[in-house]
Amino acid sequence: MPVGVVFLLHFHSFLMPDEAATENILKAELTMAALCGRLGLVTSRDAFITAICKGSLPPHYALTVLNTTTAATLSNKSYSVQGQSVMMISPSSESHQQVVAVGQPLAVQPQGTVMLTSKNIQCMRTLLNLAHCHGAVLGTSWQLVLATLQHLVWILGLKPSSGGALKPGRAVEGPSTVLTTAVMTDLPVISNILSRLFESSQYLDDVSLHHLINALCSLSLEAMDMAYGNNKEPSLFAVAKLLETGLVNMHRIEILWRPLTGHLLEVCQHPNSRMREWGAEALTSLIKAGLTFNHDPPLSQNQRLQLLLLNPLKEMSNINHPDIRLKQLECVLQILQSQGDSLGPGWPLVLGVMGAIRNDQGESLIRTAFQCLQLVVTDFLPTMPCTCLQIVVDVAGSFGLHNQELNISLTSIGLLWNISDYFFQRGETIEKELNKEEAAQQKQAEEKGVVLNRPFHPAPPFDCLWLCLYAKLGELCVDPRPAVRKSAGQTLFSTIGAHGTLLQHSTWHTVIWKVLFHLLDRVRESSTTADKEKIESGGGNILIHHSRDTAEKQWAETWVLTLAGVARIFNTRRYLLQPLGDFSRAWDVLLDHIQSAALSKNNEVSLAALKSFQEILQIVSPVRDSDKPETPPVVNVPVPVLIGPISGMSRPFVRTDSIGERLGRYSSSEPPIVTDELEDLNLWWAAWNTWYRIGSESTKPPVTFDKLTFIPSQPFLTALIQIFPALYQHIKTGFNMDDLQKLGVILHSAISVPISSDASPFILPSYTEAVLTSLQEAVLTALDVLQKAICVGPENMQIMYPAIFDQLLAFVEFSCKPPQYGQLETKHIANAKYNQIQLFAPAEWVALNYVPFAERSLEVVVDLYQKTACHKAVVNEKVLQYIIKTLRVPLSLKYSCPSESTWKLAVSSLLKVLSIGLPVARQHASSGKFDSMWPELANTFEDFLFTKSIPPDNLSIQEFQRNENIDVEVVQLISNEILPYANFIPKEFVGQIMTMLNKGSIHSQSSSFTEAEIDIRLREEFSKMCFETLLQFSFSNKVTTPQEGYISRMALSVLLKRSQDVLHRYIEDERLSGKCPLPRQQVTEIIFVLKAVSTLIDSLKKTQPENVDGNTWAQVIALYPTLVECITCSSSEVCSALKEALVPFKDFMQPPASRVQNGES
Repeated sequence: MPVGVVFLLHFHSFLMPDEAATENILKAELTMAALCGRLGLVTSRDAFITAICKGSLPPHYALTVLNTTTAATLSNKSYSVQGQSVMMISPSSESHQQVVAVGQPLAVQPQGTVMLTSKNIQCMRTLLNLAHCHGAVLGTSWQLVLATLQHLVWILGLKPSSGGALKPGRAVEGPSTVLTTAVMTDLPVISNILSRLFESSQYLDDVSLHHLINALCSLSLEAMDMAYGNNKEPSLFAVAKLLETGLVNMHRIEILWRPLTGHLLEVCQHPNSRMREWGAEALTSLIKAGLTFNHDPPLSQNQRLQLLLLNPLKEMSNINHPDIRLKQLECVLQILQSQGDSLGPGWPLVLGVMGAIRNDQGESLIRTAFQCLQLVVTDFLPTMPCTCLQIVVDVAGSFGLHNQELNISLTSIGLLWNISDYFFQRGETIEKELNKEEAAQQKQAEEKGVVLNRPFHPAPPFDCLWLCLYAKLGELCVDPRPAVRKSAGQTLFSTIGAHGTLLQHSTWHTVIWKVLFHLLDRVRESSTTADKEKIESGGGNILIHHSRDTAEKQWAETWVLTLAGVARIFNTRRYLLQPLGDFSRAWDVLLDHIQSAALSKNNEVSLAALKSFQEILQIVSPVRDSDKPETPPVVNVPVPVLIGPISGMSRPFVRTDSIGERLGRYSSSEPPIVTDELEDLNLWWAAWNTWYRIGSESTKPPVTFDKLTFIPSQPFLTALIQIFPALYQHIKTGFNMDDLQKLGVILHSAISVPISSDASPFILPSYTEAVLTSLQEAVLTALDVLQKAICVGPENMQIMYPAIFDQLLAFVEFSCKPPQYGQLETKHIANAKYNQIQLFAPAEWVALNYVPFAERSLEVVVDLYQKTACHKAVVNEKVLQYIIKTLRVPLSLKYSCPSESTWKLAVSSLLKVLSIGLPVARQHASSGKFDSMWPELANTFEDFLFTKSIPPDNLSIQEFQRNENIDVEVVQLISNEILPYANFIPKEFVGQIMTMLNKGSIHSQSSSFTEAEIDIRLREEFSKMCFETLLQFSFSNKVTTPQEGYISRMALSVLLKRSQDVLHRYIEDERLSGKCPLPRQQVTEIIFVLKAVSTLIDSLKKTQPENVDGNTWAQVIALYPTLVECITCSSSEVCSALKEALVPFKDFMQPPASRVQNGES
């Protein structure tokens, strides 16, 4: 039929007022269109369809799609799709048709409204009927039909609802659509027919279906073009119907999936939010429906289709609009909840969607994605292929690195721990599956001639899974946020500690070098470059503690945690690490990390480094006692102990590697690790060198001091010194004098370090007790360990004794002269009894109270000397002389010592040392090794017995007497240990002793004494002891040679001279004083001398005449005239003493011998 006839028919139908006639014409057009379609007469088909389409639209509402070439021959007026030339018809215009609806035209710039008449609705029904019944023959005409329907739907105000069905709704902008009652009742029917139309697409053949899809896509593109550049409500007809068509064609979804989802993905990227929202709605609905549809064969057997369905979900990750990503993630969550168990090979795509969320995509997106991940980890790990587990680890790790929400980061670390636990529990299954997969991949790679490439190759696949987990946690350990670092660090080391035994032995090499040392390097670098600026608050109203108020302090905590964790692994897993081959290199690297941390200018880090050092040094070959504690020791215990049981070296997957089995393994005669003893020794010497470097660097005084100068804390120094005993146990066989000297320097420097005035109340002992600080205890312990080792060690070790004495004696000197730390000015703390310390005085630094330490050192010296006095090295190195020389300082200071206890201890120590040392000195008299000791000893006696220091004013009489008793003890020592052996002692020394005794036997006078105290204060007991000693050695019945008698002669001579002097002085003073009595002390002295003279004469008379020198008799007789002169004294006590002295002279009274001349008397 000619096209013109078509339009004529159609034109008449509009002129006819009768609805039935119009209906008949429309039916005829429908029949003709269907017939032309069946016969393949495309032009005629399109002409009939165009006619019906035009009849469906308002008069003069023109469309480009309807103005085809055919139509253009009859219509000389062309209209654009945008409807810019729409002719407006007002309700009052000349029209004999009933207006049933008024709405807006579908245009970029809608102007006014357009009206639909009942005839338009009639034509629309015919059009729907045509599409519904004859869709298979429409072909490219779908474009015309759908374009018309889109415009009608828009004018009628139908909006898409769920599933793509169109329902009456309100326009978003502009005047509301006005509908008459008649059409209102028709709308649900129209909507229903529209939906049925697209539902019937399931009966179309594939070609027709593609025509329909193409037409909808084309319409959608036009709608998208119109929606660009504005936020007005777009036409969603095409998108809604694409969804509807897809849903009903699920049984053959493969043939339309790509064009359908490809277009919807474009819609999802549209700038108009409403447009892309519906694009995403359509796409996600299709994906969910596709996965739930009962395909034949089912999805579980058709992996290709499953991946095809899930692929668009993954493609959505390339879209940056947050609302689209939210839809995508909500879809993932719903898929997991409904289909999670059957995702199978689709897991990588689903996990990829979660992992694609970036840090800058907003908190709500990250939160939703994380919800998905939590669901996966809690519910679906057992159902997914083991090859996907690594992706789960990567995704969980990536959430830890997101900095939008701290809680998510921390929870993701918890998820990693849960994942590791799952690996542990299902280890055997996972390992088998991974190995199987690995073998298949290896085969494929070989066939293709490529190398299999995966992270941490060539470790076994199950180990690679663990290494990926460790590496992820390692990344989180250097996160900028302190809380994340701390949590990740704890999790990493707990995981390695709990599950590390699952790893193959060779994999430990990677753990140490690629995970642990790599982490330590990064933490050290970040810590040393961290900002020192103070952080005011932690966001909101959170206050930050002063120990964490700078980035540097926060990184310090991370450094501490990391170093401690690595050290613990080295300790507990040494049996695994040592056979690896490059253990000594790893040991050196670890020691280097410990050293740099220990020397960092941060007290927290440096102390923790030493604790880690202590931990790795506590490794010893396991002991056999099965009753040893099973818990690891406290970190700062200095003695080496067995670290508790460790899981076995095989690869058990249940935690039943029992302690008994483990100890059983060790209870054989062989140690568990057959390591080269020499190599083992090298490890300990490396540790010693590190210890020495830490010690010498940290205790070296700075050149200049200011407020920021770093001075090591007491706990740090204590920990440092406490390491030595444990370390020494391993290196004692090669420990020589050089090492001892190095040790000595560190001990001396450490003990000299002052403490901050802030810390002093916590470290200094309280005023009333004189106790040692922990550091001082540790120093003495170190020396104690050494001297005990030397004692039982070989001969060549015993030459170290003198060096130990030197060290201890240097400490003894601190009692009177505290050590100086560089040029630092400190407040000195003297004896707490006498000096109340002002702890909060202005000085920045406080020197410790060294008195208790020096005194303890002196006790150690005495104790050690008692054990070693006869030792060759001790004799040769003149140790006795150095002890005496050191003691001379406090003894000469006496009352001027900072603490009274010091000189008293020095005296008792001197007496003990001499009682041991003097016999040794006499034994070696001929060798000359003690020659220089005697003058030192004589000077020490002199300085002590005749001290220049004045007793304090508050010294009580009882105290004075006690002190005098000490002086008496010294004289007794001279009397018992020195003078009896005068023939083995240098004469000069004996001469000095005699002079001293002489000096002591003369009463010294002090003007400060009150009359009542004079009797006591004169040191009468001391003088008497000196005099008696002189007397004792004045005569000796045992003298056999003149050489042996020299001491007697010397003593007598001194004694008589002294008596003569005292008597002369008394006579002189008595004469000058007139009637005034002489001072009490002088009277006492003369009485004492007079008694001594009578004792002396008695002794002389009892002695063998040949033993008394003629000069001595002469001196005794010379006393007589002086005694006679004393008769005039006024004191009755002196008179009675004088009588006793004069009476013995009667024995000298005898007639003079008669001269013999010529043999006659």
